[in-house]
Amino acid sequence: MPLFELSPFQFFVSQWTPLPYPATDCTDKVVIVTGGNVGLGLEAARHFTRLNAAKVIIACRNTEKGNAAKTDIESTTPNRKGAVEVWPLDLSSFESVKDFCRRADQQLDRLDVLLENASVLHTKFFEREGYEEQVTVNVLSTFLMALLLLPVLRRTATRFNTVPHLTVVSSDAHAVTNFRCRDAPAVLEALRGDRDMLSRYGETKLLQLLVVRELAKALDGDDEPTTHQKQPRVILNTLNPGLCRSELFRHAPWPATWVLYISMRLFARTAEMGSRNLVAAATAPEDTHGKYLSDCKIWEPSRFVRSQDGANVQRRVFAELLELLEKIEPGVAANI
Repeated sequence: MPLFELSPFQFFVSQWTPLPYPATDCTDKVVIVTGGNVGLGLEAARHFTRLNAAKVIIACRNTEKGNAAKTDIESTTPNRKGAVEVWPLDLSSFESVKDFCRRADQQLDRLDVLLENASVLHTKFFEREGYEEQVTVNVLSTFLMALLLLPVLRRTATRFNTVPHLTVVSSDAHAVTNFRCRDAPAVLEALRGDRDMLSRYGETKLLQLLVVRELAKALDGDDEPTTHQKQPRVILNTLNPGLCRSELFRHAPWPATWVLYISMRLFARTAEMGSRNLVAAATAPEDTHGKYLSDCKIWEPSRFVRSQDGANVQRRVFAELLELLEKIEPGVAANI
């Protein structure tokens, strides 16, 4: 089955669709935004601050840029000074992820939203933690963090009688990759030796979507007996922000930079407009659990994702990922 499925007509219609301005009251809520120092993450953090979140944590590798983002947000929300904090997080390091999550567990009374926005896009091969960096950051560390913070989200649900959100920022790039490794006996292992970077970003976005769908089923206890005592509810969803003017393409080589510059000017949303998708998903109702959102509403993912072949790959990738995460942090799979 070919995976290059994105309709140009659908893409352009989506890009020029105005999105609703976030208005959900976030009073008392605590929010973590990874990659919250630039682009979509910065604008999402700004919205949460404006919407009265008690605490908005910008999680980023460069704390100097994080503090600059904090200052920027406070300049546009002068009545919210003190609401934004900057915590160091390097998603290319598993130890950094674990340190961050330990801190969150120990220091946060509640966690209402974990918005996993940070991703990287490279055209050259860089190895981090034994895997290509995009796989490490966009997939392995993203879901290591998700599983490590699930107990904190559930604790919040119990203590405050609320339904927290775990939201992963994916992309419609999931529909424009050939995903050559999908038939390999071990997909993640096959990606370790695959240095074809042309479709790697799209592959990581597809993997995010597949894992979210399977993890959502696991959170619901679909494989458990009917007498199984379900854990407190956490809404898990994923979304496509659309093509936005952000720093995602900062590593693009020349002459691609010129093509991207022109495309951005002609077709891309502003980071603020794109961030509305992030906030919408992170405050969405329970019917979005396990779903893919675009233009602030539930959207169908690619035909491959919805196919039987996709379902089979989804189960295999999820099992592989849990096995790998167990090696990184023994016992983490039990958090599901």
